[in-house]
Amino acid sequence: MSARRDYYEILGCDRGADQAALKSSYRKLAMKYHPDQNGGCPDAETKFKEVNEAYAVLSDPQKRAAYDRFGHDGVNGNGGFGGGGQAGAADFADIFEQVFGADIFGRGGRRGGHAGRSGPARGADIRADVEITLEDAFKGKEAQVAVASAVQCGGCDGTGAEAGTEPETCPTCAGAGRVRATQGFFTMERACPTCGGQGRYVKNPCVDCDGIGLVREKRHLMVNIPAGVEDGTRIRLSGEGDAGARGGPQGDLYLFVSVRPHDLFERDGPNLYCRACVPMATAALGGEIEAPTIDGGRKRVKIPEGSQTGKQMRLRGEGMSQLRSAQRGDMMVELFVETPRRLNPEQRALLEEFREVSCNDGDCHPESHGFMGKVKRFFEDVTSPDGRPDA
Repeated sequence: MSARRDYYEILGCDRGADQAALKSSYRKLAMKYHPDQNGGCPDAETKFKEVNEAYAVLSDPQKRAAYDRFGHDGVNGNGGFGGGGQAGAADFADIFEQVFGADIFGRGGRRGGHAGRSGPARGADIRADVEITLEDAFKGKEAQVAVASAVQCGGCDGTGAEAGTEPETCPTCAGAGRVRATQGFFTMERACPTCGGQGRYVKNPCVDCDGIGLVREKRHLMVNIPAGVEDGTRIRLSGEGDAGARGGPQGDLYLFVSVRPHDLFERDGPNLYCRACVPMATAALGGEIEAPTIDGGRKRVKIPEGSQTGKQMRLRGEGMSQLRSAQRGDMMVELFVETPRRLNPEQRALLEEFREVSCNDGDCHPESHGFMGKVKRFFEDVTSPDGRPDA
Protein backbone atom coordinates (compact mmCIF):
# COMPACT_ATOMS: atom_id res chain seq x y z
CA MET A 1 0.00 0.00 0.00
CA SER A 2 1.39 3.41 -0.95
CA ALA A 3 2.11 6.00 1.70
CA ARG A 4 -0.64 8.51 2.45
CA ARG A 5 -0.14 11.94 0.93
CA ASP A 6 0.67 14.92 3.10
CA TYR A 7 -2.43 17.00 3.85
CA TYR A 8 -0.62 20.28 3.12
CA GLU A 9 0.53 18.88 -0.23
CA ILE A 10 -3.05 17.86 -1.08
CA LEU A 11 -4.28 21.42 -0.45
CA GLY A 12 -1.21 22.97 -2.08
CA CYS A 13 -0.34 25.03 1.00
CA ASP A 14 2.76 25.54 3.13
CA ARG A 15 2.80 24.27 6.72
CA GLY A 16 2.70 27.84 7.98
CA ALA A 17 -0.42 28.72 5.99
CA ASP A 18 -3.16 30.46 7.95
CA GLN A 19 -6.81 29.43 8.00
CA ALA A 20 -7.74 31.93 5.28
CA ALA A 21 -5.20 30.43 2.87
CA LEU A 22 -6.32 26.88 3.69
CA LYS A 23 -9.96 27.79 3.16
CA SER A 24 -9.26 29.55 -0.13
CA SER A 25 -7.32 26.58 -1.47
CA TYR A 26 -10.02 24.18 -0.30
CA ARG A 27 -12.76 26.16 -2.07
CA LYS A 28 -10.93 26.01 -5.40
CA LEU A 29 -10.08 22.32 -5.17
CA ALA A 30 -13.52 21.29 -3.89
CA MET A 31 -15.18 23.02 -6.83
CA LYS A 32 -12.63 21.57 -9.23
CA TYR A 33 -13.06 17.96 -8.14
CA HIS A 34 -16.71 17.96 -7.08
CA PRO A 35 -18.37 14.91 -8.72
CA ASP A 36 -21.21 17.06 -10.10
CA GLN A 37 -18.66 19.20 -11.91
CA ASN A 38 -16.42 16.36 -13.08
CA GLY A 39 -18.73 13.51 -13.91
CA GLY A 40 -16.41 12.31 -16.66
CA CYS A 41 -13.22 12.25 -14.60
CA PRO A 42 -12.63 8.83 -12.96
CA ASP A 43 -10.28 10.31 -10.34
CA ALA A 44 -12.51 13.25 -9.38
CA GLU A 45 -14.35 11.47 -6.57
CA THR A 46 -11.12 10.15 -5.02
CA LYS A 47 -9.44 13.56 -5.17
CA PHE A 48 -12.59 15.23 -3.82
CA LYS A 49 -12.48 12.90 -0.79
CA GLU A 50 -8.75 13.58 -0.29
CA VAL A 51 -9.32 17.34 -0.35
CA ASN A 52 -12.19 17.11 2.16
CA GLU A 53 -10.22 14.81 4.47
CA ALA A 54 -7.21 17.15 4.43
CA TYR A 55 -9.33 20.25 5.12
CA ALA A 56 -11.29 18.51 7.88
CA VAL A 57 -8.04 18.02 9.80
CA LEU A 58 -6.19 21.26 9.01
CA SER A 59 -9.21 23.50 9.64
CA ASP A 60 -9.48 22.16 13.21
CA PRO A 61 -6.79 23.72 15.48
CA GLN A 62 -6.53 20.64 17.72
CA LYS A 63 -6.38 18.14 14.89
CA ARG A 64 -3.92 20.33 12.99
CA ALA A 65 -1.60 20.57 16.02
CA ALA A 66 -1.70 16.78 16.42
CA TYR A 67 -1.05 16.26 12.69
CA ASP A 68 1.88 18.75 12.66
CA ARG A 69 3.52 16.90 15.53
CA PHE A 70 2.73 13.23 14.79
CA GLY A 71 1.62 13.13 11.17
CA HIS A 72 -1.23 10.83 10.16
CA ASP A 73 -0.78 8.83 13.37
CA GLY A 74 -1.71 11.94 15.35
CA VAL A 75 -5.20 11.91 13.85
CA ASN A 76 -5.69 8.14 14.13
CA GLY A 77 -4.75 7.62 10.51
CA ASN A 78 -8.26 8.47 9.33
CA GLY A 79 -8.30 12.21 8.91
CA GLY A 80 -10.13 12.70 12.21
CA PHE A 81 -13.20 10.75 11.02
CA GLY A 82 -14.60 7.60 12.47
CA GLY A 83 -14.83 4.35 10.57
CA GLY A 84 -12.70 3.09 7.77
CA GLY A 85 -10.41 5.99 6.99
CA GLN A 86 -12.55 8.22 4.74
CA ALA A 87 -15.16 10.82 5.50
CA GLY A 88 -18.78 9.92 4.82
CA ALA A 89 -21.26 11.95 2.85
CA ALA A 90 -22.57 13.71 5.97
CA ASP A 91 -19.06 14.84 6.94
CA PHE A 92 -18.33 16.13 3.42
CA ALA A 93 -21.61 18.02 3.44
CA ASP A 94 -20.78 19.67 6.77
CA ILE A 95 -17.41 20.89 5.46
CA PHE A 96 -18.82 21.98 2.12
CA GLU A 97 -21.69 23.77 3.84
CA GLN A 98 -19.31 25.51 6.24
CA VAL A 99 -17.25 26.97 3.39
CA PHE A 100 -19.86 27.51 0.67
CA GLY A 101 -22.97 28.11 2.80
CA ALA A 102 -25.06 25.52 0.94
CA ASP A 103 -26.31 22.02 1.70
CA ILE A 104 -25.25 20.09 -1.42
CA PHE A 105 -27.22 17.02 -0.35
CA GLY A 106 -30.54 18.84 0.10
CA ARG A 107 -30.91 17.67 3.70
CA GLY A 108 -33.70 18.99 5.88
CA GLY A 109 -31.39 20.27 8.60
CA ARG A 110 -28.03 19.69 10.26
CA ARG A 111 -27.82 16.81 12.70
CA GLY A 112 -29.94 18.44 15.37
CA GLY A 113 -32.48 20.02 12.99
CA HIS A 114 -33.12 23.71 12.59
CA ALA A 115 -33.44 24.35 16.30
CA GLY A 116 -29.81 23.37 16.87
CA ARG A 117 -28.66 25.96 14.34
CA SER A 118 -29.88 28.90 16.43
CA GLY A 119 -29.05 27.38 19.81
CA PRO A 120 -25.97 27.94 21.98
CA ALA A 121 -22.61 27.37 20.25
CA ARG A 122 -19.32 26.50 21.90
CA GLY A 123 -16.64 29.16 21.74
CA ALA A 124 -13.48 28.73 19.67
CA ASP A 125 -10.23 27.42 21.10
CA ILE A 126 -7.38 29.93 21.21
CA ARG A 127 -3.60 29.71 21.47
CA ALA A 128 -1.02 31.59 23.51
CA ASP A 129 2.77 31.25 23.72
CA VAL A 130 5.01 31.57 26.76
CA GLU A 131 8.82 31.48 26.92
CA ILE A 132 10.64 30.30 30.04
CA THR A 133 14.22 29.62 31.10
CA LEU A 134 15.72 26.18 31.62
CA GLU A 135 15.75 26.88 35.36
CA ASP A 136 12.00 27.58 35.19
CA ALA A 137 11.49 24.29 33.36
CA PHE A 138 13.43 22.53 36.13
CA LYS A 139 11.60 24.11 39.08
CA GLY A 140 8.23 24.89 37.54
CA LYS A 141 6.80 28.39 37.43
CA GLU A 142 3.66 30.43 37.82
CA ALA A 143 3.64 32.69 34.77
CA GLN A 144 1.41 35.54 33.73
CA VAL A 145 0.07 35.16 30.19
CA ALA A 146 -1.76 37.84 28.18
CA VAL A 147 -4.50 36.51 25.88
CA ALA A 148 -7.01 38.25 23.66
CA SER A 149 -10.30 36.35 23.62
CA ALA A 150 -13.96 36.89 22.86
CA VAL A 151 -16.05 37.60 25.97
CA GLN A 152 -19.74 38.28 26.45
CA CYS A 153 -20.64 41.89 25.70
CA GLY A 154 -21.54 43.74 28.87
CA GLY A 155 -23.65 46.32 27.07
CA CYS A 156 -26.24 43.77 25.91
CA ASP A 157 -25.50 40.75 28.14
CA GLY A 158 -24.60 38.77 25.03
CA THR A 159 -27.92 39.18 23.21
CA GLY A 160 -26.53 41.51 20.56
CA ALA A 161 -29.57 43.78 20.91
CA GLU A 162 -29.53 47.33 22.22
CA ALA A 163 -30.36 47.68 25.91
CA GLY A 164 -34.11 47.52 26.47
CA THR A 165 -34.77 45.53 23.28
CA GLU A 166 -34.72 41.84 22.37
CA PRO A 167 -33.78 39.96 19.19
CA GLU A 168 -36.79 39.22 16.98
CA THR A 169 -37.68 36.11 14.99
CA CYS A 170 -36.11 36.39 11.55
CA PRO A 171 -38.83 37.23 8.98
CA THR A 172 -36.96 35.58 6.10
CA CYS A 173 -36.59 32.07 7.54
CA ALA A 174 -39.30 32.26 10.25
CA GLY A 175 -36.71 31.36 12.87
CA ALA A 176 -35.43 28.22 11.11
CA GLY A 177 -32.04 29.75 10.29
CA ARG A 178 -32.05 28.03 6.86
CA VAL A 179 -33.53 28.81 3.47
CA ARG A 180 -33.95 26.52 0.48
CA ALA A 181 -33.77 27.03 -3.26
CA THR A 182 -34.42 24.52 -6.04
CA GLN A 183 -32.00 24.33 -8.94
CA GLY A 184 -32.89 21.71 -11.49
CA PHE A 185 -32.93 18.30 -9.82
CA PHE A 186 -31.22 19.62 -6.67
CA THR A 187 -32.60 21.35 -3.63
CA MET A 188 -29.96 23.65 -2.20
CA GLU A 189 -30.16 24.63 1.45
CA ARG A 190 -28.02 27.38 2.95
CA ALA A 191 -27.82 29.67 5.94
CA CYS A 192 -30.38 32.42 5.96
CA PRO A 193 -28.73 35.58 4.53
CA THR A 194 -30.78 37.87 6.78
CA CYS A 195 -29.93 36.35 10.18
CA GLY A 196 -26.77 34.45 9.24
CA GLY A 197 -28.33 31.15 10.29
CA GLN A 198 -29.22 32.30 13.79
CA GLY A 199 -32.99 32.26 13.39
CA ARG A 200 -33.19 35.58 15.18
CA TYR A 201 -32.84 39.06 13.82
CA VAL A 202 -31.42 42.01 15.77
CA LYS A 203 -33.30 45.05 14.60
CA ASN A 204 -31.48 47.48 16.92
CA PRO A 205 -27.92 46.14 17.34
CA CYS A 206 -25.85 46.92 20.40
CA VAL A 207 -23.37 49.70 19.67
CA ASP A 208 -20.65 48.00 21.71
CA CYS A 209 -20.60 44.70 19.82
CA ASP A 210 -22.42 45.58 16.55
CA GLY A 211 -25.07 42.98 17.32
CA ILE A 212 -22.68 40.03 17.69
CA GLY A 213 -23.07 39.69 21.44
CA LEU A 214 -19.32 39.20 21.91
CA VAL A 215 -16.39 41.60 22.16
CA ARG A 216 -12.67 40.89 22.06
CA GLU A 217 -10.89 41.68 25.27
CA LYS A 218 -7.32 41.32 26.50
CA ARG A 219 -6.98 39.34 29.72
CA HIS A 220 -4.08 38.36 31.96
CA LEU A 221 -4.05 34.83 33.37
CA MET A 222 -1.79 33.26 35.97
CA VAL A 223 -0.75 29.86 34.63
CA ASN A 224 0.99 27.12 36.59
CA ILE A 225 3.78 25.60 34.46
CA PRO A 226 4.78 22.27 36.02
CA ALA A 227 8.38 21.20 36.65
CA GLY A 228 9.83 19.04 33.90
CA VAL A 229 8.12 20.65 30.88
CA GLU A 230 10.06 20.45 27.63
CA ASP A 231 10.33 22.82 24.71
CA GLY A 232 7.12 22.55 22.66
CA THR A 233 4.96 21.26 25.53
CA ARG A 234 1.26 22.11 25.08
CA ILE A 235 -0.84 22.88 28.17
CA ARG A 236 -4.63 22.88 27.87
CA LEU A 237 -6.62 25.29 30.03
CA SER A 238 -10.25 24.25 29.88
CA GLY A 239 -12.82 27.02 29.53
CA GLU A 240 -10.31 29.84 29.00
CA GLY A 241 -10.91 30.25 25.26
CA ASP A 242 -13.46 32.36 23.41
CA ALA A 243 -16.91 32.74 24.94
CA GLY A 244 -19.65 30.77 23.22
CA ALA A 245 -22.31 32.43 21.10
CA ARG A 246 -25.82 32.72 22.54
CA GLY A 247 -24.74 31.58 25.99
CA GLY A 248 -22.75 28.57 24.77
CA PRO A 249 -19.76 27.18 26.73
CA GLN A 250 -16.32 28.72 26.41
CA GLY A 251 -13.64 27.15 24.29
CA ASP A 252 -10.22 26.12 25.62
CA LEU A 253 -6.88 27.89 25.74
CA TYR A 254 -3.83 25.98 24.50
CA LEU A 255 -0.59 27.29 25.94
CA PHE A 256 2.56 26.39 23.99
CA VAL A 257 5.75 26.48 26.06
CA SER A 258 9.17 27.29 24.59
CA VAL A 259 12.39 26.96 26.62
CA ARG A 260 15.24 29.38 25.92
CA PRO A 261 18.71 27.92 25.18
CA HIS A 262 21.06 27.93 28.20
CA ASP A 263 24.63 29.21 28.34
CA LEU A 264 25.98 26.20 30.27
CA PHE A 265 23.59 23.28 29.87
CA GLU A 266 22.17 21.42 26.91
CA ARG A 267 19.11 19.29 27.49
CA ASP A 268 18.32 15.86 26.09
CA GLY A 269 15.03 14.69 27.61
CA PRO A 270 15.58 14.29 31.37
CA ASN A 271 19.39 14.53 31.07
CA LEU A 272 21.67 17.56 30.97
CA TYR A 273 25.06 17.96 29.29
CA CYS A 274 27.71 20.40 30.43
CA ARG A 275 31.16 20.91 28.87
CA ALA A 276 33.93 21.56 31.36
CA CYS A 277 37.38 22.86 30.43
CA VAL A 278 40.21 21.00 32.19
CA PRO A 279 43.88 22.11 32.28
CA MET A 280 46.23 19.72 30.48
CA ALA A 281 48.17 18.98 33.66
CA THR A 282 44.99 18.11 35.60
CA ALA A 283 43.83 15.81 32.81
CA ALA A 284 47.22 14.09 32.70
CA LEU A 285 47.80 13.77 36.45
CA GLY A 286 44.20 13.48 37.61
CA GLY A 287 42.47 15.74 40.07
CA GLU A 288 39.14 17.43 40.74
CA ILE A 289 37.06 20.21 39.20
CA GLU A 290 33.91 21.95 40.37
CA ALA A 291 30.84 21.74 38.12
CA PRO A 292 27.63 23.81 38.40
CA THR A 293 24.23 22.12 38.71
CA ILE A 294 20.86 23.27 37.38
CA ASP A 295 19.49 23.81 40.91
CA GLY A 296 22.18 26.44 41.56
CA GLY A 297 24.53 24.15 43.50
CA ARG A 298 28.05 22.86 42.85
CA LYS A 299 29.43 19.36 42.60
CA ARG A 300 33.00 18.09 42.87
CA VAL A 301 33.91 15.96 39.87
CA LYS A 302 36.89 13.60 40.11
CA ILE A 303 39.07 13.59 36.99
CA PRO A 304 40.83 10.24 36.38
CA GLU A 305 44.50 10.28 35.46
CA GLY A 306 45.07 10.42 31.70
CA SER A 307 41.60 11.80 30.81
CA GLN A 308 41.10 12.88 27.20
CA THR A 309 38.84 15.44 25.53
CA GLY A 310 35.35 14.03 25.11
CA LYS A 311 35.38 11.84 28.21
CA GLN A 312 32.04 12.07 30.03
CA MET A 313 31.55 11.95 33.78
CA ARG A 314 28.05 11.08 34.97
CA LEU A 315 26.47 12.81 37.97
CA ARG A 316 23.41 10.73 38.80
CA GLY A 317 20.24 12.55 39.80
CA GLU A 318 21.61 16.00 38.90
CA GLY A 319 19.66 16.40 35.66
CA MET A 320 16.19 17.79 34.92
CA SER A 321 13.02 17.19 36.86
CA GLN A 322 10.67 14.74 35.16
CA LEU A 323 7.05 15.63 34.48
CA ARG A 324 4.66 14.15 37.04
CA SER A 325 7.53 12.32 38.80
CA ALA A 326 9.78 12.88 41.80
CA GLN A 327 12.76 11.50 39.90
CA ARG A 328 15.43 13.48 38.11
CA GLY A 329 17.63 12.73 35.15
CA ASP A 330 21.44 12.69 35.17
CA MET A 331 24.01 15.33 34.29
CA MET A 332 26.86 14.42 31.96
CA VAL A 333 30.03 16.49 32.38
CA GLU A 334 32.02 16.30 29.15
CA LEU A 335 35.72 17.12 29.50
CA PHE A 336 37.57 19.45 27.18
CA VAL A 337 41.33 19.29 27.72
CA GLU A 338 42.86 22.72 27.19
CA THR A 339 46.40 23.08 25.81
CA PRO A 340 48.32 25.87 27.57
CA ARG A 341 49.12 29.04 25.62
CA ARG A 342 51.49 32.00 26.16
CA LEU A 343 53.99 30.00 28.17
CA ASN A 344 56.53 31.78 30.35
CA PRO A 345 60.20 30.68 30.12
CA GLU A 346 59.95 28.33 33.10
CA GLN A 347 56.83 26.60 31.78
CA ARG A 348 58.35 26.24 28.33
CA ALA A 349 61.56 24.74 29.76
CA LEU A 350 59.58 22.19 31.76
CA LEU A 351 57.51 21.17 28.73
CA GLU A 352 60.62 20.90 26.56
CA GLU A 353 62.16 18.58 29.14
CA PHE A 354 58.94 16.55 29.31
CA ARG A 355 58.89 16.21 25.52
CA GLU A 356 62.48 14.98 25.46
CA VAL A 357 61.85 12.19 27.94
CA SER A 358 58.46 11.12 26.58
CA CYS A 359 58.41 11.68 22.81
CA ASN A 360 59.24 8.05 22.02
CA ASP A 361 57.30 6.53 24.89
CA GLY A 362 54.38 4.52 23.51
CA ASP A 363 52.90 4.01 26.96
CA CYS A 364 52.82 7.77 27.62
CA HIS A 365 51.23 8.72 24.27
CA PRO A 366 49.49 5.54 23.03
CA GLU A 367 47.23 7.29 20.52
CA SER A 368 50.07 9.30 18.99
CA HIS A 369 52.39 6.28 18.98
CA GLY A 370 49.74 4.13 17.27
CA PHE A 371 49.01 6.82 14.69
CA MET A 372 52.65 7.21 13.70
CA GLY A 373 52.95 3.44 13.37
CA LYS A 374 50.01 3.39 10.95
CA VAL A 375 51.56 6.23 8.92
CA LYS A 376 54.81 4.34 8.65
CA ARG A 377 53.10 1.15 7.47
CA PHE A 378 51.06 3.17 4.94
CA PHE A 379 54.17 4.51 3.23
CA GLU A 380 55.82 1.09 3.31
CA ASP A 381 52.78 -0.42 1.56
CA VAL A 382 52.64 2.12 -1.27
CA THR A 383 56.32 1.93 -2.20
CA SER A 384 58.14 -0.93 -3.92
CA PRO A 385 61.32 -2.57 -2.51
CA ASP A 386 63.51 -0.37 -4.73
CA GLY A 387 61.94 2.78 -3.27
CA ARG A 388 59.86 3.65 -6.32
CA PRO A 389 56.06 3.95 -6.27
CA ASP A 390 54.21 0.88 -7.43
CA ALA A 391 52.94 1.00 -11.01
